[in-house]
Amino acid sequence: MKKRKNIVTVAIDSPAAAGAGTQAKLIAEHFNLLYLDTGKVYRYIGLIKLKNRNKFSYNLIKKKIDMLKLKNLNNKNLLSYEVAFEASQIAKDKKIRDIVHKFQQKCAYNPPKKFKGSVLDGRDIITVQVKDAMFKFYITADIRVRAKRRYNEYKSLNKKISYNKVLKSLKIRDKSDKERKFGPLKKTKDSILINTTKLSKKACFKKIKAIMDKKLNI
Repeated sequence: MKKRKNIVTVAIDSPAAAGAGTQAKLIAEHFNLLYLDTGKVYRYIGLIKLKNRNKFSYNLIKKKIDMLKLKNLNNKNLLSYEVAFEASQIAKDKKIRDIVHKFQQKCAYNPPKKFKGSVLDGRDIITVQVKDAMFKFYITADIRVRAKRRYNEYKSLNKKISYNKVLKSLKIRDKSDKERKFGPLKKTKDSILINTTKLSKKACFKKIKAIMDKKLNI
């Protein structure tokens, strides 16, 4: 695949609800980078499955991903518990991962010219998708803090779900993400650990920005 030269690439891996998405958006906005929440792509496929159970196939997925626009990933239905569950199961499928991989590579290495580069967050961005990223961050937080954040997110969307159910769901998701056969979640030696348990969004971004500014000589 042809890659744009001299672009800034940022790869972020993290367990669910650790704050990686928020930081990725802040990074993208500040440094003028294309932002892709890779988990949303799997949620997008999960939603397709829920709506097309009888017609769901690899060919349908490929067709939908070929037509996928980033604005399609802003659909609020992608944030539902049901879609999240489907996404976690779909992400284990090697054939689906290969289809998604091509889309992610295009976003990472060939963003529109109006962007100076890209920032991708997910579970296997550093280990699989953007191995040669200029910046590699592993963002995490205490699971109870993550569960509270996700619970509040569901509440803001008027989703009826208990905190304990969210906590249980995250524990299952963590286990699935770390133990799946393809692209398991793990911290690499060359990625910078950022623990957001006691950090505000602003403080976390300030820490990341300082690291990036130093390397970019800003």
